[in-house]
Amino acid sequence: MLSDSSHEIRQQADSALWEFLQEIKNSPSVDYGRMAEILVQRAASPDEFTRLTAITWINEFVKLGGDQLVPYYADILGAILPCISDKEEKIRVVARETNEELRAIKADPADGFDVGPILSIATRQLSSEWEATRIEALHWISTLLNRHRTEVLHFLNDIFDTLLKALSDPSDEVVLLVLEVHACIAKDLQHFRQLVVFLVHNFRVDNSLLEKRGALIIRRLCVLLDAERVYRELSTILEGEADLDFACTMVQALNLILLTSSELSELRDLLKKSLVNPAGKDLFVSLYASWCHSPMAIISLCLLAQTYHHASAVIQSLVEEDLNVKFLVQLDKLIRLLETPIFAYLRLQLLEPGRYTWLLKALYGLLMLLPQQSAAFKILRTRLKTVPSFSFNGEQIKRTSSGNPYSQILHSMPSGSQFSEDGDVNSDVGSSHGGINFASRLQQFEQMQHQHRIHGKAQAQLRSSSTSSSKEVQRPQEQHRPPPSDISRPSSRSSRKAPGQLQL
Repeated sequence: MLSDSSHEIRQQADSALWEFLQEIKNSPSVDYGRMAEILVQRAASPDEFTRLTAITWINEFVKLGGDQLVPYYADILGAILPCISDKEEKIRVVARETNEELRAIKADPADGFDVGPILSIATRQLSSEWEATRIEALHWISTLLNRHRTEVLHFLNDIFDTLLKALSDPSDEVVLLVLEVHACIAKDLQHFRQLVVFLVHNFRVDNSLLEKRGALIIRRLCVLLDAERVYRELSTILEGEADLDFACTMVQALNLILLTSSELSELRDLLKKSLVNPAGKDLFVSLYASWCHSPMAIISLCLLAQTYHHASAVIQSLVEEDLNVKFLVQLDKLIRLLETPIFAYLRLQLLEPGRYTWLLKALYGLLMLLPQQSAAFKILRTRLKTVPSFSFNGEQIKRTSSGNPYSQILHSMPSGSQFSEDGDVNSDVGSSHGGINFASRLQQFEQMQHQHRIHGKAQAQLRSSSTSSSKEVQRPQEQHRPPPSDISRPSSRSSRKAPGQLQL
């Protein structure tokens, strides 16, 4: 009757309902449950006045008979969550108040409290078109996990897929809350592994998720679940990734996050100690296995870990097929990153060219791979020009006519001596330093790049064959066309080859 077309009927119905509510408040014995069933249905009414009255009654019932309503919690929550996003402000206010009241009641499964239906309702509301409803649904899942973790994990298979899909939500706030829920689930080692595997799978099947939300997701997980743990697990998974193109893209994304995110500063500090700290060495070796998918990621990792000799060896090992447009784009990014505060230590090491010879050789190697007209070439060349032509350790290095500090350093080195990875003179560096077998690592990198080259050639042949087949379809049609007239032919002047020029 609250939605009747007659104003008088609506008014009298509202007055009668108000009197009923007062009697209920004063009555010592009331069956709240059966009335709650009716109110839940009316809370979804298309009529605004009916919805407001129903949600107001539910609010009073939750306050008056909370314990009696335990079996109806799921139904009540199903009515409240949509109303939190109602277009009418009065309804939104009452719905939020009721939601907080309901969540504050700490019911126990031993008293008949069933986690499953409530979890099902909250999970279903993650598909709501309204952001506020989705946020409150996630708050409920988080609350249930904190209070009844064991019971919730029994239903993990039912909700996990929906939670993963929520990572693609258009709202950043929703995504951050989803990650908190995932992190809470992943406190157990088994669920942690499952989360990272499913996350990589989602990135593989949805390229836009990695592109738009990859950095946000990885950075937040590193804060919630320990950055080293997350990166080690991701590296283990990507090392054996069958889709080589995806593996390369994913590693490049992870490498960029590692080099730029403030949340990963401790991880960077640990990697910088790879040659002197066992924990740093283990992390370097762990990441190296998957970073092999991308030459630029490996070079970046080596510069970060100050393994400059190996960085130079990696650069020297690159072959023609590796130096494609994608490589040059990644190299451009690295050169620009070298000018950021993160690599300030590396730039300061250039003040001691006599000690950090392999760093200079690696940087000059990168310079030689860049096109001379590119902005990155000019940036790096300008930086290398500032390298002093002498070492500050007291040993003067004679200038050469070329004015190239690198060549001066080479001339100044004692015959037969080499520089180890960290810049200390060592007459016999060998293939291992700091407990890392760099010869084995280089072989590992070359084998992975060989697989990528084979894969690239196979892809190129596949594209070529598909192009050829499409041309074969067009060729019979072209046979029926009249031959082009002489007028359409290029003039003899334009087709004539000038001396010393190639005719294209």
